[in-house]
Amino acid sequence: MSRHVTGIGGLFFRSDDHKALAKWYNDHFGINDESHGWIWQQDAGPTVFSPFKKDTDYFGSDKQQFMLNLRVQDIDGLLKKLEAGGVRIDPKRQDEDYGRFAWVYDPEGNKVELWEPK
Repeated sequence: MSRHVTGIGGLFFRSDDHKALAKWYNDHFGINDESHGWIWQQDAGPTVFSPFKKDTDYFGSDKQQFMLNLRVQDIDGLLKKLEAGGVRIDPKRQDEDYGRFAWVYDPEGNKVELWEPK
């Protein structure tokens, strides 16, 4: 079997105010918005692709149909920076053999997972 798919090429989702939300992701995570051509050059690394049960509560709200997981460095430093920027941060933390996890919420209430791989 030949492998034609080499990675995820984009993540597209609906938003109440797509320009403001794109700016928020750019301001807090450096994920480029329209003014930067939408293209985000990422570091190579692991990506998890995992469908969840329809009734999962892992994403927060049952209205949320997906959850963005961002690979990060220095999760504690990033959380301090996000807190100083007024970002809503979930107090829960999780340590696993494969890394550390924390969660934040974007301005539209979408839960975003932060993952610092080991």
